[in-house]
Amino acid sequence: MEDIKLIETIEKYLIGDLSVQERELFETIRKNSPEVDQMVIDHSVFLHHMDIYTNRKQFAKLTNNTFQQLSTAGEWILDKPLTSKATLIQLWNKYKKVATIAASVGGIIALTTSAFILNFSPSLNGNQLLQLSKDIEVIKKNQQVQGHILNEVKSKVPENATLVSGGSGFLIDTKGYIITNAHVIKGNGAIVINDLGQELNARIIYTDKNIDLALLKIEDKDFSKPFDIPFTIRKNRSDLGEDIFTLGYPRNDNDIVYGKGYLSAQKGFEGDSSSFQIQISANPGSSGAPLFNDKGELIGIISAREKSAIGVAFAIKSNKIIDLIASVNEKDENALIKLKLSKGNRNISSKRINQINLFKPYIFSIRSYN
Repeated sequence: MEDIKLIETIEKYLIGDLSVQERELFETIRKNSPEVDQMVIDHSVFLHHMDIYTNRKQFAKLTNNTFQQLSTAGEWILDKPLTSKATLIQLWNKYKKVATIAASVGGIIALTTSAFILNFSPSLNGNQLLQLSKDIEVIKKNQQVQGHILNEVKSKVPENATLVSGGSGFLIDTKGYIITNAHVIKGNGAIVINDLGQELNARIIYTDKNIDLALLKIEDKDFSKPFDIPFTIRKNRSDLGEDIFTLGYPRNDNDIVYGKGYLSAQKGFEGDSSSFQIQISANPGSSGAPLFNDKGELIGIISAREKSAIGVAFAIKSNKIIDLIASVNEKDENALIKLKLSKGNRNISSKRINQINLFKPYIFSIRSYN
C-alpha cells in the first residue's frame, strides 16, 4: 500500500468512513503490522491537534464578535455618561446573556483544549514520554478476544476484581520470580499468562518506582518450574549500534510479538544514564518486555517510547535489574527469596528463530487488578 493511500485509509478509518468489510480488513493489517499501528496512533494525534486549532479559531471569532458588541455599547456610554447604578444594571442585563455565553463557551473550549494539549501535545506539557503499559480499555478488548478469560476456562482473576493495567514480564529465577516495570503494576494483585495462554496466579513482591521495576512471584499449583533460565543478564556495557531484539505482548490477542532493532544511544531520554535509547517498534503492552542482544544476553527492559518520534523507545539497563535483585536479597531477612541469577547461557544457537523458540516460555503477559 503506497504511503499516500495508506494515510488516506488511516484517516477514513479514524473518522469512520470505511465500510464494515474495509474496517475489518484494515484492523487485521494494523494488528499484524506495528508500523501501521504506530502510523494510526500518530495520525490520531495529528487530527486532535487540528481539532484544537479549529476550536481556538472558533473561540477567537466568537470572542471578537462579543467584544465588538460590547465596544459598541461602550461608545454609547461615552456619549451618555453613567449617572446611576440603575443605568449600569440595565446595561449589564442587556448584555449579560452574550457575555455569559461567551464566557461559558470560552471556558469549555479552554478546558477541552487544555485536556487535549496535556494528552496529545508533549512539547507543551514537558512530558514527551509514553509509558507502554496497557490501559483498561485494551485489557477489556483482551477479555473479549481471549476465550480462556471468558467462558472456555475460568479466569484466575478474582470474580469481583477489576483489571486496571497490563504489560509484559520475564522469568529471572526458576522459583517463579518475574521482572516487569513498576508502572505495569497499578493494582494490588496480578496474574501472568504464558505463551500457551495459561493463566497463573502471581504475588507482588517488590516495586521500586524510582527505577521503574517490579518483582512478582508465580504462586500457582499449575506452574511447572523450569530446570534453568536460558539467558544471562549482561553486566558489562552494551555497544552503540548493537543489534537487539525483544519479545512481548503488545497485541490484543495475547499473542507474543517479536521485534528487532538496534541500540541508538547509550543514554535515555534527556540524558538518563540508567537507560538506553533504542530504535525499535514498541507499543502499549511492551512495557516490561526483555531486550536481548545477538548473543541472547539480557541487556535491558523496555519501558517507554518518545511520543513525537516514530520508532524511538527507551529501555532500562540490565545493571538496574541486578541492583533490584541485590536490594531484594538484602532486605530478605528470612532468606525466603534469595534470587539466583542464571550463570550460564543455554542459547547455543546463533539462529534467531531458535533463540525465539527457546525464550518464549520464559516471557509472560502481565495483568494487574484491584
